[in-house]
Amino acid sequence: MSIPVRFLRSRQPLLRGLLTGSFHRYHCILHSSTPLGPGIPCVPPLKSLGLHYTKQMLLSSGLRREFCVQTTLKDHTKELSDKEQRLVDKLYTGLIQRHRASLAESITLVESTHHRKKKLAQVLLQKILVYHREQEQLNQGKPLAFRVGLSGPPGAGKSTFIEYFGKMLTERGHKLSVLAVDPSSFTSGGSLLGDKTRMVELAKDMNAYIRPSPTRGTLGGVTRTTNEAILLCEGGGYDIILIETVGVGQSEFAVADMVDMFVLLLPPAGGDELQGIKRGIVEMADLVAVTKADGDFVVPARRIQAEYVSALKLLRKRSEVWSPKVLRISARTGEGIAEMWDKMKEFQDVMLSSGELAAKRRRQQKVWMWNLIQDNVLEHFRAHPTVREQIPLLESKVLSGALPPGLAADLLLETFQSTNE
Repeated sequence: MSIPVRFLRSRQPLLRGLLTGSFHRYHCILHSSTPLGPGIPCVPPLKSLGLHYTKQMLLSSGLRREFCVQTTLKDHTKELSDKEQRLVDKLYTGLIQRHRASLAESITLVESTHHRKKKLAQVLLQKILVYHREQEQLNQGKPLAFRVGLSGPPGAGKSTFIEYFGKMLTERGHKLSVLAVDPSSFTSGGSLLGDKTRMVELAKDMNAYIRPSPTRGTLGGVTRTTNEAILLCEGGGYDIILIETVGVGQSEFAVADMVDMFVLLLPPAGGDELQGIKRGIVEMADLVAVTKADGDFVVPARRIQAEYVSALKLLRKRSEVWSPKVLRISARTGEGIAEMWDKMKEFQDVMLSSGELAAKRRRQQKVWMWNLIQDNVLEHFRAHPTVREQIPLLESKVLSGALPPGLAADLLLETFQSTNE
């Protein structure tokens, strides 16, 4: 894997941070016509940090530098102990042999925030990624699984829908994985993880795997590691991945950046036409399903369907080949759910044949990379020794009213910058 990074500024803090951070056994190519700055000679630190430089060249422009980091799976595995290597091999073998226990253990490893386990998780993910590419080539370049995100407000019937929908899919010969995300408490930090209790029949189905996960404060309705869990499920042989997000509002739709199709479930009487044309979650939907369309809710469901059909015509199209559809469904009677699956397959076929699905997945990988960078930069900022010392003092001044929050934030950022220069 090669990650090119270009620096267009002459200041050195970021490069120094890279060279003094926890980077091991990377191959670096440095291009520079000027020294790297005080305290950073061009080559010696690379060897002392365990980095192996490949080449150094002079360019006419002193403002442009290229820093290319290349790392391989072999380099990562060298850092593992024999016990750790055996664990990764066991999980990898179990995954590709489609053992549910190995999938569960692998997702737990990926979700861990322990520093050492994060390294094991990255090695496992790289091995699965190589296997994934090989399987896609055998599948004539087509994706191995159909990724579907399900979102909607609390009480829309997401779990009830998945129970009925999932049973229908497994009866048709599909292998279904459900990644159910539950909100974490901001006071205790815990999660109920109760979605699985609403899917009793599906949980007993051997062709279905349900994995509840806590958000741990991550915004957008998903977890920090949902993208990696999707990859592991596909490596485990599941051909349909459903991601059920927490009950979200108008602007929380991070799941749309990691799935092929984004389905929005809405309860009847869930708002008027104006609510439907508000930019946000409705704008991101590829399919809108009005749930609970049975009994006394049939008439309200029809009205909501008509209003959203009208509202979606006013929104800008996100695809050249697909226009969002609005359907009525009932998980209690089963009405409309088979038709909904037909529309989802039609979407997949149209997007595949046009090439939009492949392009969408490539864009999503870039978006998710930057999301992870933002998370890690904040962690690095909080863990910085000087910043960590200043945080309690500045927090107390903000609480007492002696400092406005904006000024306190600026002071912390200046402290972080000055110590890296």
